[in-house]
Amino acid sequence: MNPSFIDLGLAQTTLHPLGLEVLRAQGSYLYHPGGKRTLDFISGIGVSSFGHSHPEIIAAIHDQVDRHLHVMVYGEFRQSAQQQAAEHLLALLPSHLDSVYFVNSGAEAIDAAMKLTRRSTQRQKIYSFHGGYHGNTFGALSVSANAERKEPFAPLVGDVEQLPWNDFEGLERIDDRTAGVVLETIQGDAGIRIPDETWMLALRRRCSEVGAKLVLDEIQCGMGRTGKPFAFEHFGLVPDYLCLGKALGGGMPMGALVAPSHEMLLFADNPSLGHITTFGGHPVSCAASAVATRLLAHTNWEHIEKIGKTIEDRMWATGKVRKIRRKGLYIAVELADADEVQRVVNGALELGVLIFYFLSTPQAFRIAPALTITEEELNFALDVLANVLDDEV
Repeated sequence: MNPSFIDLGLAQTTLHPLGLEVLRAQGSYLYHPGGKRTLDFISGIGVSSFGHSHPEIIAAIHDQVDRHLHVMVYGEFRQSAQQQAAEHLLALLPSHLDSVYFVNSGAEAIDAAMKLTRRSTQRQKIYSFHGGYHGNTFGALSVSANAERKEPFAPLVGDVEQLPWNDFEGLERIDDRTAGVVLETIQGDAGIRIPDETWMLALRRRCSEVGAKLVLDEIQCGMGRTGKPFAFEHFGLVPDYLCLGKALGGGMPMGALVAPSHEMLLFADNPSLGHITTFGGHPVSCAASAVATRLLAHTNWEHIEKIGKTIEDRMWATGKVRKIRRKGLYIAVELADADEVQRVVNGALELGVLIFYFLSTPQAFRIAPALTITEEELNFALDVLANVLDDEV
């Protein structure tokens, strides 16, 4: 029996961790003691979108390590890795999103965005949506939806309320007292819920009409996961602020708030250090991110959609699937109930394929393969899942 994390002197996040020991990772595979390997069909929950240990990302990391590691708190020294990461990222975004604040995680990016909405509008009210998940810092948890996960830590940040998702009538509550509206462009933890384009456009119009900032959380759904560089491109709109994380760092810890430069400058004065981080914009993370965004710019999106359609077709063919919600390689497969999901997740893992749960959608499992998955790797994973779903193992 493997020792628990607590027994090893480490914090433990659940009472039933997977407990797999990883010696190394390459491409779509995780390698374990004894020569066993597991195909990672969730990309580290969307972090390793270009596969594990991508050679160009690893080369950039080695090069930066040879140059220097941390040298100063963010915003005091000019560092080429930060400049390159910002340049590559901003080149993919609309022109008004021309300033990036690199932080350490997606949740930190949400916190920064919440602060900037209040600072830039001089208002307090922040709205988010039922089903949303934005992270576990106090700020990010405050705009997240799962009441069961929030209640033990209450009270959280004040003047935050939830609106019904994909509901036109609820948008009327957004008014000239609203500082910002925080929304996952496509909801992840809720089981890859994709909003109607007409509702998204109505939300954008409403925020513009009353002067509220539209903050899109693309921590999970951004960076190519949905078959375009950014998920908002599917809906014909652009946000006021954009929050990124996970795949942004190419496997390194990283998040970012992207906003117009004239608003981002508000963090620098009255008071100065209005937002500050010691390790944000870490040069090694930025070096990795610069390569990840460059790879993103050269991704074949038709090929990504072809992979997604293949996965969807194979899952439907099993006859055990109730629903599939998919945009690109952002996929939820819904089964009869949570017990069936647990059976499939455990069965697939036994046969060497890692899929995983959603925190708030127990009747579905997630699929999020690397954008670089090979045909051989894809066929292996789908054969395993099909066999497990069809009770043939």
